[in-house]
Amino acid sequence: MRLNADFSHFACVTPEQYQWVASPSAGVERMMLDRIGDEVARATSLVRYAPNSQFSHHIHGGGEEILVLEGVFADEHGRYPAGSYLRNPIGTGHTPQIGEEGALILVKLYQFDQNDLLRLAIPAHRLPWQPDRRPGISYKMLHTFGQERVSLERWEAGVQVTYPILGGGLEILILEGSLQDNGIEYLKGSWCRYPAGAAPQLQAGSDGVQLYLKRGHLAAVSQPDQ
Repeated sequence: MRLNADFSHFACVTPEQYQWVASPSAGVERMMLDRIGDEVARATSLVRYAPNSQFSHHIHGGGEEILVLEGVFADEHGRYPAGSYLRNPIGTGHTPQIGEEGALILVKLYQFDQNDLLRLAIPAHRLPWQPDRRPGISYKMLHTFGQERVSLERWEAGVQVTYPILGGGLEILILEGSLQDNGIEYLKGSWCRYPAGAAPQLQAGSDGVQLYLKRGHLAAVSQPDQ
């Protein structure tokens, strides 16, 4: 399968375009955002767990990055409420077991540098917002490795950001509020990916915006071994 697989072009999925598909585990559905591969894939997805569901044990052949959006994600290592940020490096494994709260998570697979070995479980919802050098913006830095940067950002209403030319691309998920790009307004739940070489000009909506951002990771994209 190839979905939004041309990383040299802008890609975006908005909530009205969501198409949930069943996973191999009962009660677990996926909304695929980009994908190269079949069941083993380089993939970015939203994954929705019904209450009291689970996903079979699996090994992360290419690493796994998770941001918990709603409910409580859980496995044999712990329970992670909404706002938690997890990184499971290449070769690690687990068995997700979700309780009565259910869960909605953002998941990125096969997107780890082989030398990025740090396992993380960050309660980002508890971290204080840090003031950015750009007026009207605060942030929480979640992870850095090489050129890759993962953060949460909060922009006040009307704040405008013009990015310099992106050497390694930029990926955004809108967590709250709305974001405007070239006259188009993207609402909560919208996912947008800007390629290397882009220089987007973005503006927070009338109620501000809160974002998950990942940058510097799109210079080289390959398909995982099947």
